[in-house]
Amino acid sequence: MTWVLLVGAIVLEVGATSSLKPASSGRPRWYLAVACGYLGAFALFSLALHRGLQLGVGYGIWSALGVALTALVSRVFFGDPLNRVMLAGIGLIIVGVLLVELSVPH
Repeated sequence: MTWVLLVGAIVLEVGATSSLKPASSGRPRWYLAVACGYLGAFALFSLALHRGLQLGVGYGIWSALGVALTALVSRVFFGDPLNRVMLAGIGLIIVGVLLVELSVPH
């Protein structure tokens, strides 16, 4: 259940962050999606922490997947660039988080 909560938090955060683009383009009703997404994301992350998820591990996974998914969403929906160097950077972030996760005793 802890991982389900973390995945839910990541999905809500990516949705909220992605909603900033239309909100900042003169469509202020999107700020409601931004606010609800971030509130929901932090609530779910908080519940995952309460269930025993380690803060450093959870936040690292959230950050890495958030960066990767937001970059993909912005490419698909907004036509933002996503080149090989950017993909390599995202890959390095994910590898770094995996190293942190693997170094934590379970």
